[in-house]
Amino acid sequence: MRALTWHGHRDVRVDTVPDPRIVDPTDVIVRVTSSGICGSDLHLYEVFGPFLDPGDILGHEPMGIVEEVGPEVRNLKVGDRVVVPFNVSCGTCWTCGQGLQSQCETTQVREYGTGASLFGYTKLYGQVPGGQAEFLRVPFGDTLPIKVGQDAPDQRYLYLSDVLPTAWQAVAYADVPPGGTVTVLGLGPIGDMAARIALHKGASKVIGVDLVPERLDRARGRGVEVLNLKEHGKELGDRVRDLTDGRGTDAVIDAVGMEAHGAPLTKAAQKIPGFLPDAVGQKMMTKAGMDSMAAFDTAVDVVRRGGTISLSGVYGGAVDPVPMFSLFDKQIQLRMGQANVWRWVEDILPLLDDADPLGVDDFATHTLPLEDAPEAYKTFQDKKDGMIKAVLTPGR
Repeated sequence: MRALTWHGHRDVRVDTVPDPRIVDPTDVIVRVTSSGICGSDLHLYEVFGPFLDPGDILGHEPMGIVEEVGPEVRNLKVGDRVVVPFNVSCGTCWTCGQGLQSQCETTQVREYGTGASLFGYTKLYGQVPGGQAEFLRVPFGDTLPIKVGQDAPDQRYLYLSDVLPTAWQAVAYADVPPGGTVTVLGLGPIGDMAARIALHKGASKVIGVDLVPERLDRARGRGVEVLNLKEHGKELGDRVRDLTDGRGTDAVIDAVGMEAHGAPLTKAAQKIPGFLPDAVGQKMMTKAGMDSMAAFDTAVDVVRRGGTISLSGVYGGAVDPVPMFSLFDKQIQLRMGQANVWRWVEDILPLLDDADPLGVDDFATHTLPLEDAPEAYKTFQDKKDGMIKAVLTPGR
């Protein structure tokens, strides 16, 4: 089969690799019909090289058709259409029972002390082959895949794999009060969708912050009050307070994470481990790694006293300078973590089956064949061509 594989810093290629096969009796094989490129895939493209091997298959936002089922699979059959959550979770352990599929005790990567395995996302999360490929082996066939309808286009359901539950959890963790206000930092796919969900769930004001004109225009078109970081810079907090009776918003969603604008030295330092031998680079990232804290510091600034910060952007540093005094003084609540996909499926799926209040049908700005994935990664990383969300369509 054809699959997108990692080969080094900013070097991904579509290669011919062996087809996946049934390994455990509860496995299913899915023929992938659509697979998203996630903003966090760009961390693999840029930063996480020490935890990748050449040939690793990337991608964690797939859906498709069941092609083969293991002998112990009871809930799926060949021909069923499924979305595959990015968490590799068993659905039956204690943490899964608590709605914490991202911490699944069956697939935790104990070698690195991390949570549940993820499709296509480094040794830190299990080095499981990903879904930017023609076929995908999916374990836990009775409890992991999400069975969806046969009629609507792929993109009606595709974002159940990651974007929708990640954004939904970001809003839930933000704990915006009825009729309350929220600032969303970063209007990429997750921030954009989080803003839509916050409005759908009754926020009276959603303020979106970014510096890419196409992202700002798109959010404005959905009813978000947008602020251009390039225009407001260090006065952003004052501008948000001007819009909220001098207090700041009830909540802030940080959908940016480690690659925040405005910290060139930190960004350069993040790339150094990718050019070192793996053993050295791994140690540097896990013991001395540092994130750009620009987005987090902004969140602390613009949230009102007694408010909540919800982190959905990926952070990976070990020695980040967290502003503990400000967090304590402002009595800020902080929630974060990988999305627990199945925790939110029952809330989201009815919105997809009946209508399209969140605008998923036209959420993708680019739909491309799998063979164009390397160029798509470059375009997405460089924020060119108005690319906000790209979907790959594998197929022989």
